[in-house]
Amino acid sequence: MLHIGCHLSSAKGFLAMGKEAAAMKADTFAFFTRNPRGGKAKDIDSADVDAFLAFHREHNFVRLVAHAPYTMNLCAAKENIRTFALDMLTDDLRRMEVIPGNYYNFHPGSHVGQGVEKGIELIAGQLNQAMFPEQTTTVLLETMAGKGSEVGRSFEELRAIMDRVTLNDKLGVCLDTCHVWDSGYDIATDLDGVLAEFDRIISIDRLKAIHINDSLNPLDSHKDRHACIGEGCIGLAALSAVTKHPKLRELPFILETPNDNEGYAEEIALLRSRFRE
Repeated sequence: MLHIGCHLSSAKGFLAMGKEAAAMKADTFAFFTRNPRGGKAKDIDSADVDAFLAFHREHNFVRLVAHAPYTMNLCAAKENIRTFALDMLTDDLRRMEVIPGNYYNFHPGSHVGQGVEKGIELIAGQLNQAMFPEQTTTVLLETMAGKGSEVGRSFEELRAIMDRVTLNDKLGVCLDTCHVWDSGYDIATDLDGVLAEFDRIISIDRLKAIHINDSLNPLDSHKDRHACIGEGCIGLAALSAVTKHPKLRELPFILETPNDNEGYAEEIALLRSRFRE
């Protein structure tokens, strides 16, 4: 079975998100831990969490993929921005323990002219401060498209971060199909080769989740503009092959396409139908 869902608004709480996902025939979903632009997270409602955990078990959901705010730049040039990011990361990882055993995905950050090596050093240092031995959450570094001064545009950059993190066993990777395509990895005509390279540099066991998106731009464009499934330069056939690949097919897939819930439900049904072929 294809484990697939989409991004949902966490404003109404966990149980509402679970019901919304189930209505779309999804068995996982993603949510922002707070406003995508940052700020204070809403208070946790323990009754809502308990009701959701029961709903989660009843509907056989697989692991969820929480997403950090876009403003969380762990390698910013300005110290106050890095402090703001560290505070968010630390708070998010503590809060994630109310739904134990899930994934927390984040964009590694932008070095803003400091250079990739400095960016890698700062990101790892922040992770070392925020992560803790008792956490059950796996932190996922997201593959990036390479626009501007983004860190994480290559598998080597992600591996360099991971190598510098003390609690290395609590780290993984979320592969975004639009991002890796835009950064130059040809998943349309050489998926096996891309995964072999990932395995050689990072280890395929570290790949924990997939953001399944088409791209408005051609290979190696470094643009990061998502498209609906089958409406971009990667194409439906290639994205279906990603979901069916034996090294990926058991992972949670999260749609981040420009869609509403009706559109997400259609994409979930489309990819599920192709998965069964």
